[in-house]
Amino acid sequence: MVGQGTDHRTPQHKVTKQPSLFGPNLPSTIEVAGPEAPCDIAAMEKRRDGGTRYWCRAHRADATATGGTQATKCRAADAVPIRVHEIEPLDLNKYQGGVALWGAVPAVYDTTRLPMDRGIHVHARLTPDAPKDMDFTYRAVRLLGKGLPAEGAVVTEIDAIYYMVSSIFGFPMSLVPCTHCGRPHLDKDWFSVHPHRRHLCNSCGKLFYDKVTGIGNPIIGIREACGFDGHRVVPAGKTLNIKQSEFPGGLQVWGSNPAFLWTSAKPEEEGIHVHAFKKNGQAEPDMDDTYHEVTIDGIMLDPVIVRVLMAQNVMPSLKGRILAMVCPNCGQPGFDAGESAFVPAQTHTCLECGRQYPTQGRTRNVVVNPLPSILAELAKLAPRSPQQHQLSLLAETL
Repeated sequence: MVGQGTDHRTPQHKVTKQPSLFGPNLPSTIEVAGPEAPCDIAAMEKRRDGGTRYWCRAHRADATATGGTQATKCRAADAVPIRVHEIEPLDLNKYQGGVALWGAVPAVYDTTRLPMDRGIHVHARLTPDAPKDMDFTYRAVRLLGKGLPAEGAVVTEIDAIYYMVSSIFGFPMSLVPCTHCGRPHLDKDWFSVHPHRRHLCNSCGKLFYDKVTGIGNPIIGIREACGFDGHRVVPAGKTLNIKQSEFPGGLQVWGSNPAFLWTSAKPEEEGIHVHAFKKNGQAEPDMDDTYHEVTIDGIMLDPVIVRVLMAQNVMPSLKGRILAMVCPNCGQPGFDAGESAFVPAQTHTCLECGRQYPTQGRTRNVVVNPLPSILAELAKLAPRSPQQHQLSLLAETL
């Protein structure tokens, strides 16, 4: 958790020990207590409103009730953390054909009955021309080789998911160690798209100030440690035009997002990723590819709008605030771009005619994206109703 700030205060003190980026010292959710453990709540600091902020040292979460009083349990008391057996080891040196890692989130459109996909999606090839040796999604991955320490470096699903959010909205990230405990900080939810200097450490629960305004994600430290300096991303070369009736097993649709680790010499393709199944219940899709242009039942999907909605759907601060609207002046579907795509507002600017128009409906502060309305039209022709997946990530507040 972090707090917004553009002030020029200096850090409270220097880091007293090296940031714990690797192996068992990584402050990921594998070190956090689960629902079976009682909360260990302590008063930390005064809040801006004069109340006290409380922190649970067992579950590493806020335990402050309304008015700055101590809650009976912390916000994460019932969450199930990542356990050691859920961490997949991945030796980067073994896969000379390339490794690709993405933050995996639910599809924006899913008419299958397969379980929700979330975490870190892994592609790995032994040689450049070999089929994928790994094509799975994990809650956490322990990266080995490529200049990393012998014990490796752990990346968790929450690190990867918020890397995806920051990337899609165009925000660079950096390694931000806490000036108290030295551990790397992860900015989540609203704070993953608002650069700032004042942070609330995810590990020790104390406020600290970074030297520069930015967004923290531990993945950046791991990328730097293994010498990853980015890769080329190109538009996908294929187009797709299908009918849902051709795939009774259902469709899954995602917007592509940049891999946070990509070791292949080939460029990454950008567009819309589609899984299509001809039979109910089958695990492997008959169609699994990324396309520059996708048309389903005569309805064309815009890759940018799909990508943005995918990121918006996982942000707790936007829950119930994504609305499809039409500009009352020109009749074109509205789409909030730039900062308006993640900051709910009462007025919106039409990208077609440039006129401003107010929010329609009971919820006034919203972001406008036409895709929910488009997907509702697709659902009328689907073999079954789309699944409504929920990540249920916690909203981040100061």
